[in-house]
Amino acid sequence: MHHMKKKLFTVSAIAAALLLTGCADKLVVASHARLTNLDPVTSTAYVTRSHGYMVYDTLFALDENLRQRPQMAETWTSSSDLKTWHIKLRDGLKWHDGTAVTAEDCVASLERWGKRDGAGQQLFKNIKSITVEDNQNFTIVLNEADVGIIRTLGKVSVNVPFMMPKRLAQTDAFTPITEAIGSGPFIYQAAKKSADKAVYVRNPDYMPRRDPQSQAAGAKVAGVDVVEWRYYPAQQDAVQKLIDGKVDYVESPSTRLVSLMEGNPDITVASTDPLGNVAMARFNHQQAPFDNPGVRRAVLMAMQQDAYMSAALGDERYWRNCYSVFPCGTPLANEAGSEVMKQGDLTAAKQALKDAGYDGTPVVLLNPTDTPVMAAFTQVTADLLQQLGMVVEVRDMDWAALLEQRENRASVADGGWSMFHTWWNAVDLIDTSAIAFSGDAKSGWFGWAEDAELEQLRAKAAKASGAEKAALAAQIQQRLWDIGAFAVLGQFFEPVAFRADLQGITSPMQFYWGVSHEEK
Repeated sequence: MHHMKKKLFTVSAIAAALLLTGCADKLVVASHARLTNLDPVTSTAYVTRSHGYMVYDTLFALDENLRQRPQMAETWTSSSDLKTWHIKLRDGLKWHDGTAVTAEDCVASLERWGKRDGAGQQLFKNIKSITVEDNQNFTIVLNEADVGIIRTLGKVSVNVPFMMPKRLAQTDAFTPITEAIGSGPFIYQAAKKSADKAVYVRNPDYMPRRDPQSQAAGAKVAGVDVVEWRYYPAQQDAVQKLIDGKVDYVESPSTRLVSLMEGNPDITVASTDPLGNVAMARFNHQQAPFDNPGVRRAVLMAMQQDAYMSAALGDERYWRNCYSVFPCGTPLANEAGSEVMKQGDLTAAKQALKDAGYDGTPVVLLNPTDTPVMAAFTQVTADLLQQLGMVVEVRDMDWAALLEQRENRASVADGGWSMFHTWWNAVDLIDTSAIAFSGDAKSGWFGWAEDAELEQLRAKAAKASGAEKAALAAQIQQRLWDIGAFAVLGQFFEPVAFRADLQGITSPMQFYWGVSHEEK
């Protein structure tokens, strides 16, 4: 432990010296949220995922053509029956504390990830054993053949199977770690003076792969010495800092502020994700009144995607209606059961709410006031529920506080919640294994839907492919609508904005390790 503290102090001293002398090449990012959870296993927040990619590395990754590639792994082999998989680590991998990365660390990391991620949960149901052979090799034995295991271990978005030291990976999977020690290209340093800043310093010991960087795969070569995330509660401030040259990249500028940047030769406004984001309203299935599926479905009947998208995004260039739980434009998209979301019928919804026995129980909406898109969603829902005759309380907070509040399983009377709004990158909803679709109240996503039939269908879909998988996806979607698991509010395409001299911009998500300023 003493060695670790000395190591981190040395890196910290290097960073301080660089910053004081002005020698550091620095990238300043206006993050879309405050970083409060350092654990990319316990949180599906995208700010925590991005933090994970700075600090940690993965065994495998997908390149820009969605091909599976080794990352921390050197090689992998499988038996002819696809039940036994051997993975060998690269030579010389080190954690930020100077200790060597071992197979034991990686197995512990996979086991923890497998308790929280949707795809990980389904994979581990099929794992018969994981055996550490030596410091660089381990073996996974499956009950049934799985040709897609390497792709699962290389998934690029939440929850990403990041590798961490065994001592951290042994933390309970439902308890966030508070120490960020990885083997990735940057070392995290908490900003002591402000919770609205996070600092990442280039890892001098990182050994990038020799193959070219391609999306999450290949060489992760740091483009700058220091990456600094700054959180601005008001988006106008972030955009103004970009215009003034004090910020290099703004993650989530409001579409209503784009006009301030368009036409400025020093700024590029772009859409980096062709599939966009899926807006969602999530019910708390474990607390009244939304423990009643009839009440949940009554609310779905009243919702209109046009109203949500217009209120949150405005300009129709940035959104479209989509009545599938699997994002439109992806292979499993369908409209099975979607009539409930297409109605927008207030009169029918009122009758359905009455038939379901709604008794005036208050509905508590968590409202992230610092995220305009979601705050707009909240306002539309609050107005709608009141028109339905429901008792509504809107609880204002920032997004970081909402991420903590939504973990609270208590009743509304004891500080719990009824409903919140969010969005997912489309890539996180393209498969039936997505944690958002879980029907397991213990290990599923916040809101804790509980449905054995849904879980049986997802288990079947995990082993299916082609037409069989598509048919099961339609059945899963039908079941999600039948139980009123959540509401889909539309698909939207949020822009990003950055200084025109930046290179290394990636799509559909931004990996900051490769971003740099063009030489002048």
